[in-house]
Formats: sequence, C-alpha cells, structure tokens
Amino acid sequence: MAFGRRWVRIAVLALMLVPATIVIVLFMVIPAVLTVLISLTNLDYRFIWEWIGLANYQKFITDINTPIFVKNTIIFVTGTLTFNVLVGLFLALVSTHVHDTLGTLMRALWYLPRVMPSVIYAFIMMWIFSPMDTGFLNTILRGLGGRPVAWTFHYYWPFLIIVNGFIGCSLGMVIFSSAIKSIPQDYIIAAKVDGASQLTIVRRIILPLIKWQIAFVVAYQTLSLLASFEYILLTLDGGPGYYSTEVMILQAYHLAFGQYLASMRYGYATVFVTILLVIGLILSVVYWKVFRLRELMAEPKME
Repeated sequence: MAFGRRWVRIAVLALMLVPATIVIVLFMVIPAVLTVLISLTNLDYRFIWEWIGLANYQKFITDINTPIFVKNTIIFVTGTLTFNVLVGLFLALVSTHVHDTLGTLMRALWYLPRVMPSVIYAFIMMWIFSPMDTGFLNTILRGLGGRPVAWTFHYYWPFLIIVNGFIGCSLGMVIFSSAIKSIPQDYIIAAKVDGASQLTIVRRIILPLIKWQIAFVVAYQTLSLLASFEYILLTLDGGPGYYSTEVMILQAYHLAFGQYLASMRYGYATVFVTILLVIGLILSVVYWKVFRLRELMAEPKME
C-alpha cells in the first residue's frame, strides 16, 4: 500500500511539472540550441543555412572591435548593477523608516519609470540630459549663471547607468522593502533597548537578515543586464562616438536587425548571443555556489 501511494505521489508531481517543462523546452532550451546552431552558419537575409563551422567565432576573436564591445559590456553591467543594488537598498531603508503612507508614496514614485512606456521614459531622460541649451539640466545651469554641459557626450556612461538604474533599482527597492518589513520588530526593539544606534541596527541586524534577498537581486540583475540594450538603443544607440556604448547584445541586434536587409548577418550576430549565454550559465553556477542559493530554497528547519 505504501509503495503504491509513493508511485501515485511521483505521478502527481510529474504531471504538475509537465506544463513548466513544456514551457522551458519550447521557450528556453530550443531557442538556445537554435542560437548555437545558427552561430555555426553563414545565415543572412536569404535564410540559406551554409555551415561554416567555427569561422564566425574566429572572426569574433580577430575583430578589432571585439575588445570595445567586451569592455563596454563590463562597464555597463558592473556600473548599472552597483547602482541598482545600492540605490534600491538605500530607498528600501529610507522608505521603511518613515511613516507608512510616506514610504508607500516614495516607493510608488520610484516605481513609476518601470511602468512607464519605454519610449516615453527614454524621451524624458534625453530631454533632462540634453546637451542643448533647452535641456532641463542646462536650463537650470543657465538660470544659475553657469554654462551648458554636453551631458550625453562627455558623461555618456553615467547617463546610461542612471537611465537604466532608475528602472532597475525599483525592483530591488520593492524586494528589499518587503524583506525589511518581514523582520520581527522584537529584534529592532531589543537592539534599541540595548542602546544600539540606527546605523548599528542596519549594519548588524537588517543587512544580515536580508542577505538572501540581496544575493537574489545581484544574481538576477547581473543576468538581466547581460541581455539588456533597450535604453541604450533608444537613447544613444551605441554612441555618441565610435562604438562608445555599444555593448555585445546591442551589437548582435545591429548585426541582425539594425541594418539594411542585404547586410543583415544572423550567423555572426548569434555568436555574440551564444557567448553571452555561456557567460550567463557560468555566472549562474558561480552565484549558486558563492551565495549558497540552495539554502535559500531549502525547507525551513523545525525548531
């Protein structure tokens, strides 16, 4: 009887996993395999599969622009990730240490860029940081007697990090805020009774208790930023100079879709995507080990 119940349980679990398995295979495994296969071809706008082996990868290695794309990707991912995590954590700490109504309003305002249409948001940010005299920041500078600044030409990386950061930090803010609010107040009250300052409470109690949420946001944001190019495309489109902000995934887009029909190179474009896929898999394993994410998903131990 016990043996039969065990098999029934296994069958029910397997049946429940079927929909998720189908989705993963159709929308993750198959596209990943096709991406690798296409990178081994000379596929272009004619959609003729000409197998060329590792020629595209050899071209990637020998291309004089490859170091530029790699460097830009590192700058963009590390800079935006740092902004997202630190600013999101700061907003969460501030909004949970004020009145609930004010804190909710703060989080709602900071979440607004995430729900705003991408084109509208990009347009607003381009107007704020416009190098023209009519830009928002330059209008303020002129009113104070200063000279206009070419923000997007001289400070293009801080500009892109801010543009993407205002979107990314909102997710971390929501996750961190929920985690902070779930901390039992007895810990905070006991620390205050013992004479601990607010900074000490944050450093010794709050941050250690939300370490799993911080680890998750860091891992998720890293993998997300590797494949993120939307706001770079809508604002500077890889400029302002020669590939100044052209990250690897944006170069893949330009090779595959951003040029004239006759110059579209799907085979070479998928090389960039395949390399990013491999980097993402490696980082996933590293984060899994370093952050001990298995413990995050483990069942809580009974006291």
